[in-house]
Amino acid sequence: MNIVPLQVVLGGTLLVVAAALWLGQSETGTRAAIRRGLLLTDRITTTIATLIACAALLVAVFAGFWQVVARFATETPSVWSEALVRTALIWMAFIGLAAAIRTGSLVSIDMAHRYSRGSIRRGIEAAVLAGNLSLMGVLFWFGWIMAERVQFQEMAGLEVSISWGYAALPVGAAFAMLGSLGQFLDRKTDELEMAV
Repeated sequence: MNIVPLQVVLGGTLLVVAAALWLGQSETGTRAAIRRGLLLTDRITTTIATLIACAALLVAVFAGFWQVVARFATETPSVWSEALVRTALIWMAFIGLAAAIRTGSLVSIDMAHRYSRGSIRRGIEAAVLAGNLSLMGVLFWFGWIMAERVQFQEMAGLEVSISWGYAALPVGAAFAMLGSLGQFLDRKTDELEMAV
């Protein structure tokens, strides 16, 4: 079994978490400038990810509507719409993950975070960042490999490479990694504050 990808992901995760902890310690100087640059990049990429996810949902809705109309109104089902709905929903989910992580909207177990203070709270946040980065790193690595591996196969009904569907994994993981880093550097907990 090849464990090099997991070793690379673990090493990268530890480096990014250490750098994020270092960046989060100062409000002035070079660290603050790097932090502001990362947060600006995060804000731009999260906005782009949200727009792409909304567009993918819109494509899925219209393709699904067309499928229903074609099947029941004209009694000639469309061969492409089901594959397009499936692909659009996959892209919506993986790209939308970045926005969900960034806004703190994912399902979370926040009791430890809510009742802790100081360095313990920061340690919990660092552990969450490490978990997110590790998972997204594995998704990126193996999603990239799968997209390359199936590039010569075609999606039934769409007549395009199935790699376009699998490409949602590494692209969504990259956006989600930036969202996780942004969430660590500038925590948003609107969802958690409204929870009981």
